[in-house]
Amino acid sequence: MRSRNLVLILAALAVVVALVGCSSSGQSSSDKGQAPQKKAAQEQANKQTEKQTEKQAEKQTEKQAEKQVEKQEPPKKMTDEAKSKQVAPMKGVEAGPGKVANKVEPPEKMRLKLTVPAMKRIEDDPIPTGVGADEKLFHDYAGVHLASSGMPWKETANVYIAGHRIGFPGTKSNLAFYDLEDLKNGDKVYLEDAEGRKYTYEVYERLVVEPGNLSVIQPIEGKNIVSLQTCTLPDYAKRVIYRAELKGIES
Repeated sequence: MRSRNLVLILAALAVVVALVGCSSSGQSSSDKGQAPQKKAAQEQANKQTEKQTEKQAEKQTEKQAEKQVEKQEPPKKMTDEAKSKQVAPMKGVEAGPGKVANKVEPPEKMRLKLTVPAMKRIEDDPIPTGVGADEKLFHDYAGVHLASSGMPWKETANVYIAGHRIGFPGTKSNLAFYDLEDLKNGDKVYLEDAEGRKYTYEVYERLVVEPGNLSVIQPIEGKNIVSLQTCTLPDYAKRVIYRAELKGIES
């Protein structure tokens, strides 16, 4: 009897061990079947994450590029031109005092104002007299009348006024002569002296010359003209000049 019971107990234990073995074996087999699927899913998820990361990086780069463009300063050539110490030729040729008759009595003070209706920024702008290398005058004012050139109250004169194409932000020189080349033949240019007399000029000629060309400052026999000069675009290498001839004087 005891032997029989022992056999039954051993058989039961064998069944339990077998069941446990089957259970363990089945789980392992299932895990092995699922592993490739999990790996593929993980790889797919990794690829999607990489794509999202790349897109975010691209967007961030584009935003940074846009901000950089917005903050970008003008090209260096503009800065160099704006800071140039010599905007116009330093010397010109003019007949000495007393050798040129006056059209009207000269004012006591040599102040001038300039108005050019076809130019957006030139209206009743004070125009001091100085030389082509006077950095402060060209910084602070829309234009400078060259000391070696003529005055509007003379019978024969070339009133030569130069200004920056770009200039300096926050000053009268900022973009002062930027639209000079919008002028056309027949457009009006007005000068006003310290006595309040208005000199009306009419544009008749456009010239492009080298920076050191002094002949453009010389008077033209029998004419009273005003010359407006700035730098050429886009390289600022030369000087563009518009000439206008006196048509009348109003007291």
